[in-house]
Order: sequence, then C-alpha cells, then structure tokens
Amino acid sequence: MKELNINGAVMKCYPLCAAQKLHNYTIRFCPAQVLCIGTGLYIKEDVDFGILKRAIYKAYEMFETMRLRFIEDENGEVLQYIVPFEERDIPLCDFSDRKEEDAHNEMRKWTALPFARYNSPMNQVIMIKLPDGYNGIYMKVDHMTMDSSSIIGFMKIVLEIYCSMRYGTDMPDNASSSYIKQLEKDLEYETGSKARQRDEEFWLNEIKRDEPMYTDFSGQGRLLTQRRENNNPNQRWAMVISNSPEASISVYSLEREASVRLMKFCEKHGVSMANLLLMGMRTVLSKFNDDEKDVSVKICISRRGTLLAKNAGGTRVHFFPLRTVMQPEMTFLDGIRMIQTEQNKIFRHANYDPIEFMAKRREIFPSQAGASYESISLTYQPLTLQKNKYEMPDNPYKSMWYTNGVAGQPLYLTVMHRPEDNGLNFSFEYRKDVVTEHEMEYFYYYLCRVLFRGIEDENRTIGEILEMI
Repeated sequence: MKELNINGAVMKCYPLCAAQKLHNYTIRFCPAQVLCIGTGLYIKEDVDFGILKRAIYKAYEMFETMRLRFIEDENGEVLQYIVPFEERDIPLCDFSDRKEEDAHNEMRKWTALPFARYNSPMNQVIMIKLPDGYNGIYMKVDHMTMDSSSIIGFMKIVLEIYCSMRYGTDMPDNASSSYIKQLEKDLEYETGSKARQRDEEFWLNEIKRDEPMYTDFSGQGRLLTQRRENNNPNQRWAMVISNSPEASISVYSLEREASVRLMKFCEKHGVSMANLLLMGMRTVLSKFNDDEKDVSVKICISRRGTLLAKNAGGTRVHFFPLRTVMQPEMTFLDGIRMIQTEQNKIFRHANYDPIEFMAKRREIFPSQAGASYESISLTYQPLTLQKNKYEMPDNPYKSMWYTNGVAGQPLYLTVMHRPEDNGLNFSFEYRKDVVTEHEMEYFYYYLCRVLFRGIEDENRTIGEILEMI
C-alpha cells in the first residue's frame, strides 16, 4: 500500500489482486469495452423514483466497490483506491412509450461505451421505465471492480433499502463487508505466503502429470489443420485464432419442466447443477472429437467461500481448466462424481494466480502464445433474487445481461435461472469470426441430448450415451 495525493486528498492506494490483473492483461489485447458488464433489474411495480434514487445513494455508502477507482503511478503500476462518497447524478430514462426491445437495444449501446480508466467512476446507474409497468435500474460496471456475484449483491441491497424506505421492512444489516479487508488478505496471500506455496506445488504437480488434449466445440478440424500446418502430428494444443474481438450473445431457453427434471436429478443424487452441466459438456466435446477420453473445460470459480469474501464485493473470479479422463465403461453418474472430486480439488487451490498457472504450463509443454487445451468456458450462476423478508410479495421481475459487443474468449457459456419460472437459460457469448450461431445451436442441441439421456438412467455408461446421441 502507498499513499498518493489525488486531487488534493491523500488516498491509500493498493496493488491489483490476481483477478484484477487478469482483466488488466485482457485490455492490452482487446478494446476497453470488453470489461463493461451491463445489467438490468425491472420490477412490475409503480416505483417511486425519488425513493429509489435515495436507496441507490444509500447502497453506494454500504458497497465499497461501487466507489472504487484506479490510478497509474509514476512507475506505470496500476493501483486502486476507494473514494469516501458519491455525488454523481442518477438520471431517469423513460422508455415506457417505446417497444421494449428498442429500450434493451439502447442499453446495449450504453454497455459498449468504456469507462475512463483512471481517477474516474467505474460504474453507471440509470433508473429505467419500461413498457407494461416494469420499472427499475440499469447498471454498467467495469469488470475490474465487480463480478456477477458483486452485481447481484448490489442489486439486492438496493431493492432491500428501497423496500425499507417505502414499505417499512427491515433495513439490511451488514449488507457488505469491507472490500479493503478482503483485498489485504488477497495481497498477503500473494506475497510469499505458505498457502500460496502449497497451491503452487499442487498446480505444478497437476501440470507435470502429462499433457492434456485439445477438444474443439466444432470437431477435430481445427486441431488436425494446425497439426498439418505446424508439421507436428502429435500436437495436442490448438489456437482458436480470432482476428476481431467483435462478439454477440445467443440465448437458448430450456423449458421449465425440463429444467426441473435436471434439478430433481441433482437433488436426488447429491450433485451440483454445475457438475451435471460439466458432465454434459465434456461428453459432447468427446463425441465431437472422435470419442476422445481426455477432455478439458475451463471453469469459472467465484472464490467466495468465507463470509468476508461473499459480502466484500469486488471481482474475485479465477478461471482454471477442469480436466477429466473417462473410460467408456464409466457410468454417467460416476462421471459426475469424478468431476465433483476434481472440482473440489481445484476449489481448494483456486486462489493461485491463473496467469502464473498458464505461464508454468507453457514452460513445461511449449506451445504458441495464446494456444489452449480448452475450447469453451462455463459459468453456472445459481444466484437469483429469491423472495425474502425485505422484498415486495408477488411482484414479477425481469433481469437482463447486456452484451458489450466484444469478447475476450472465443466461446463462453453462462447458465442462469430465469426469474419468472426458474427455468434454465443457456447464454453463449461468442466471437463472431470464430464461432457461428449454427455451431452453438448444434452444441446446445447435443448438450441437451446428453443431459437427458444421462439423467433418465444414471447407470447408463458414457459409451452407451455416445452411441445413442
């Protein structure tokens, strides 16, 4: 930590944590808007916008990362600090006399506008009136300050404060832990702690086992082509080359009844939805790559295992590969349990810097810069605004995630529950010059086939499922 004079005030400034460094690294190769996350929460309610504005300002006080700023020091190092209060206006935008999709398109445009990087607010909140009686807020944040867990946490705090101010419900207590306290813990870990040494030893052992095999979401063509081009028939990595970061999102909605069947299977067998989805994805990748047994998928780890981490806001997401080698004789359920075991191991060592992991893997298994063994990433987001003592009863609501128009990864699948019926939405964010909508639709189709062939008979083997689909 160092103290710097910023606009006449002495501020405590801290280094970036590992998760932030990953995002800061990303914008060296992508437009800055790649870090913009746009969201919306709209409730069918005659909202009092004066009270809502007061609730948002109150939430700013309670949620430190909404007041997070960045600065570049004289050595070019990016540091971060918290300003004590916010005085920015929170405007109201009325779309009630327009088509709803026009309103959402306008907000997508807002999401594609990057923030100034230094000594400037890294979020924007706008109150919104939509058609058909839906009202609420649009929020854009910079990913270096918040991730999806933080965003949902802030939205919940705003809603709870609003209900307290308007309906007399309890004001949220201890809504947000100190971001700085959690950051200090992260920085302590990164500066030679024994915990970090243990994690590094774990990841080095994992890397040294043997080299993974690349499996592509579109089949073997990419790997086989690059093997010929590099005159290396044994090449196991691949470049998912993209000349443009331009991206879009395609959403596929699984019916409520089908979603419930998946959830009941997870409950019956004591497995998580994330593990079930990963089993489905790795089976599809196996199918598309000549029944390959060695399959890796990049997973998102939120790292919010403590109460402080859960409530501190900020961005804490780390990405690591989840690799499994499964024989065709293994049952579908045993495959899920293998994934669960592997994921639990990763969770215990997930504080390690993903950039360092990638660098060490490339040292041991040399490859071209930007090469990978994983073609697709997964985030399962179970958090929804479930009704609790703070919330308005029986009020339907809509939540939206808006594309910023670019992407840092070729293909990124996010699975979330719809607020209206708790069914599953599969959102594929993809780079347009690498992935086609047809390839995503094809992948989603086979993913559903695998999942439902698996859950209808958990003792069905992987080999049987591969033959059936």
